[in-house]
Amino acid sequence: MTEQQHEGGCQCGAIRYRIDGAPLFAALCHCTMCRRAHAAPAVAWAMFQETQVSFLAGRPKEYASSAEGRRGFCPACGTQLCFTASFIPGLIDIAIGSLDHPEALAPTLHYWESKRLPWMHFSDGWPRFPELPPFG
Repeated sequence: MTEQQHEGGCQCGAIRYRIDGAPLFAALCHCTMCRRAHAAPAVAWAMFQETQVSFLAGRPKEYASSAEGRRGFCPACGTQLCFTASFIPGLIDIAIGSLDHPEALAPTLHYWESKRLPWMHFSDGWPRFPELPPFG
């Protein structure tokens, strides 16, 4: 595996994936849907072109969490793995926590800051976007 390759998967090992190349960006999302889907106060995502991600074993089951978005998870253990949406065509978010080495992809910004829980504070100095960051 090269420095620009990452592997990961679900908790039970039924789903394994490989990513080739660097992400477009990595971020902490504070939206209510991500919080609820992951049962967490914020979710760390890394965004890639869908062509960068290959599923090596198993495939995520998808849940339409909104009219635009689909969340991929392991049907055996429930691990949340990915997110795709019509408003980000050709792109896929991979849950950084599902990587074998999540320390390799550190977030650099916050988005949906307008939905951040008021008791959660960060002193990282990263840029904050009230909704989605600009793409491109």
